[in-house]
Order: sequence, then structure tokens, then C-alpha cells
Amino acid sequence: MTIRDLLALQRPTLSYELFPPRSPAAESTLEETMRMLAATRPDFMSITYGASGSTRGTSRGVVHRLAVEHTVPPLAHLTCVDQSRAELIEVIEAYLEDGVLDFLALRGDPPQGQADWRPHPDGLLYASQLVELLREVAHAHGITDLSVGVTAFPAQHAVERYRQLGLDVLRAKRDAGADFAITQVFYEVDQYVALVEDARAQGIGLPIIPEVMPLVSERRAVRAEELTGVETPADLFAALEAAPDEDAARAAGVRHAAQLSRDLLDAGAPGIHIITFNQHRAALELVDAMGLVRD
Repeated sequence: MTIRDLLALQRPTLSYELFPPRSPAAESTLEETMRMLAATRPDFMSITYGASGSTRGTSRGVVHRLAVEHTVPPLAHLTCVDQSRAELIEVIEAYLEDGVLDFLALRGDPPQGQADWRPHPDGLLYASQLVELLREVAHAHGITDLSVGVTAFPAQHAVERYRQLGLDVLRAKRDAGADFAITQVFYEVDQYVALVEDARAQGIGLPIIPEVMPLVSERRAVRAEELTGVETPADLFAALEAAPDEDAARAAGVRHAAQLSRDLLDAGAPGIHIITFNQHRAALELVDAMGLVRD
């Protein structure tokens, strides 16, 4: 069953985000994390995709292990960064050969050290073009049940000057063949509700799954701000800063994430997608607090 099919059931989905390991030690940590998270019987796990070829091969390996060893449906990330159209087709075909039917199509961020985003000379400029390419390659291989997700940005939507542009971009992705969206990190339920309501008002009815990041330390909060550009709420940052030890800091982060997740589900969110940083403790505590562990 693809993610599109799961969302059609209209019950809250549970999913996690992982990233490919970059060392033998990280490989061991990831394996334990996958095993622990798989025990909660998630609907899917997503695997990020490194820019400039940094983790692309490893990403495919993690996707394969999730599907075969852990029997968890994988959501494979793809980006337009530093890849020609021909290279993207090759990657898509390799995933399709492995039986992957769920993809998250992203434009992607600039590689480290590059100030602005630039497409490959023979590549794609927009995520909507990647959605179209996924559909095109799947159709050429006789695959009709592909499920394609894209990203949405509640925190950006809250900024007036970006609001309509963001909706226009989301509409273009939908028109290209996207089935659902997963948000970037945000911390205010009102931002999510406003995005969903404004999108529906303009005829963009994609299911939008919120992404939740349990922040487990002051350092993690600072790093998250650097990566996403989304400011950590002052009360959460103060609680992390004042925590006397790691356990107390993690508990504060999980409490905040659990409240946000419950509020999102109460507001009609179709599920919760948890960023794990390849660590299982905070993710499992968050799932337990939400009551989303499958029987």
C-alpha cells in the first residue's frame, strides 16, 4: 500500500525521517534506531538524500534494508541538486527496480559552501519538474501506482510576502502530479492550520503531513535553527537551556513536541512525521506520549 493509499484511509499515520550513515559507528547507530522504530509499526520511514553525491548510494542501501529487513515501507527522497536529467532518470529507475513506489520530490538546498541554489546545466530547476519526471519514468516502465510527495512550508507561509508565492509553488507541484505534502519544521500549530486552510481555499487539496522535531538539547536547537531558518520558541529554548542534564533536556523537548503533535492531530492533520536524527529515544518517547504505537 502506497502512502497515497494510506492517506485515503483517513486515519493518523505515523512515520519517521532517517538519514544515511557516514561512518561505521553511525551505521551501527542507524541499525539499532531502525530496529527500535520498526517495533512501533510505522506506516513508512523516509530516507534523506545527500547533495552533490555525498550519500546517494548509501540512501539507496538504507531504503533497501528498510523494505527487506525491517518490512517498513520506505519513502525515498530525491533532489534536483547537482544532477543531470539523465542521472536522475538512472536513480529513479534503480529505485523502481528495487520496488520503491513512494518518493519525496525536492528541489533541494545548495551544497555546503555554495551561497545560492543553481541547477545542473542539464538538470531541473523546480521540484514540480522532478514530480513530472518521476511520473514520466514510472509510466515508461508501466508503473501506474507511484505515490509522490512534495514539501510545504508553514513557517514561511506565516510571512505575508511569501504567502501567495508558496501557495503557487504548492499548486504547481500538485498540478505536476504530487499526491501529498510533508512540511518543513515549524513550532506553531496555527501556522499549519493557516497553510492548510489557505491551500484548500485556493483549490489545493493535497493532504499535508506535519513534520515534528523533538529538540533534545540547546545545541540541537541552535543547529536546527541554522539548518531550517525557523526560530526555536523562546519558552522551549529556555527550558532546554535550564535543564540540569541530558535526560531533563530530552524530556522538555519531548513534552513540547508531544503537545504540538496532539494539537496538530486535533486540528485534523493526517499524521505525524518525526525527525529522528537517527536516534530512537526521543522519537519513541514522543510516540508513546501521542499514543500512536500500533497494536
